Amino acid sequence: MKTLNNHVILFDNECPMCHTYTKAFVKSGMLAQDGRQAYQEIPKSACPLVDWQRATDEIALVNTETGEVTYGIQSLFKIIAHAMPFFSPLLVFSPFAYLMQKIYAFISYNRRVIIPAAVKENTLQPTLNLCYRIAYLLLTWAITAYILTDYAHLLTDFVPLGSKYREYLICGGQLFFQGMIISFYRKEKLWDYLGNMMTISFAGSLLLLPVIILAGYFSFQPLFFLLYFLMVAGLMFLEHIRRSKLLKLGWLLSITWALYRLIVLGLILIL
Repeated sequence: MKTLNNHVILFDNECPMCHTYTKAFVKSGMLAQDGRQAYQEIPKSACPLVDWQRATDEIALVNTETGEVTYGIQSLFKIIAHAMPFFSPLLVFSPFAYLMQKIYAFISYNRRVIIPAAVKENTLQPTLNLCYRIAYLLLTWAITAYILTDYAHLLTDFVPLGSKYREYLICGGQLFFQGMIISFYRKEKLWDYLGNMMTISFAGSLLLLPVIILAGYFSFQPLFFLLYFLMVAGLMFLEHIRRSKLLKLGWLLSITWALYRLIVLGLILIL
């Protein structure tokens, strides 16, 4: 594996994902030991050709000899192509490059709501790309509701099954309900909060998947499915509290998040 020397990748040290994969580039030998630097810590004068806002949105790779800068997926492609030249034909194949660019942008513009971290004051922050944020909300809503619809079949001893669209309406309803609350409370945090909330719902649904799969092969007592679901819901609530603190939103939205769930459950049992 060849090392790409005389290049520095500028990563976001407030993003755990960025920190991890750029560190992996160095440890694997794809970049030199001094080949990564947090953009928050490097003097702007050191890289005069860097568009710093773009580098915040899409990871920048700087050639320290020429000053040339690449951004986003092209930065990653350049590192990979140098380390493993046999991938080069694939990386320059236009349909593949276009698809990977969209996937990269989808993750990059939503990285702070996928894995949140405490944000330092007076540092450049990623631009809110509303198209990618709405796409993220819709994708996580659809997958979460689909998995919950499957899991609902395991809870029929305790909760009526309902229509095949019920979980989609419940998940969508919580987006609307919490969106209304935060719009009156802290409107400037609306899209960050909704992204974090749907990440919690998505992660919770993924925790249900192993039980759904195992239920197809093994027989469990109905109470097990209920207790497991309540455990996942409890973990989700704790994560909601943690993320709300990171966003400096206090307790209100965690209370209304739980209240919405209780109201919906009451309506399902009554109706």
